[in-house]
Amino acid sequence: VQLQASGGGLVQTGDSLRLSCAASGGTFRSYTIGWFRQAPGKEREFVAAFRGSAATTHYLDSVKGRFTISRDTAKNTVYLQMNSLQPEDSGVYYCAADNRLILSRIRVPDDYDHWGQGTQVTVSS
Repeated sequence: VQLQASGGGLVQTGDSLRLSCAASGGTFRSYTIGWFRQAPGKEREFVAAFRGSAATTHYLDSVKGRFTISRDTAKNTVYLQMNSLQPEDSGVYYCAADNRLILSRIRVPDDYDHWGQGTQVTVSS
């Protein structure tokens, strides 16, 4: 599976962005797709995931109610709608995919086999 992330940009506090993760080269439906972010000098952090096998969504506590992850199966694309953005949401956002993850591991970046390139999100105060 190859992943292509896009949609980042420079926005102000309170603005919205929608990130896209387009997948190719695999059967997308059964995969878990995760979004992670990494700020300078920090560890890569789980943000959200869509578990394809169960069609369930999972979020970092600090983004619940502001971010929404969704999947368009026909387009083989997973979206991350980000509303009410805050400066602490800034970072490089990556999408990742794996088709063997169990629920307890979906927040662990090292457990994902496939990664897209990052897209930069910068939220100014």
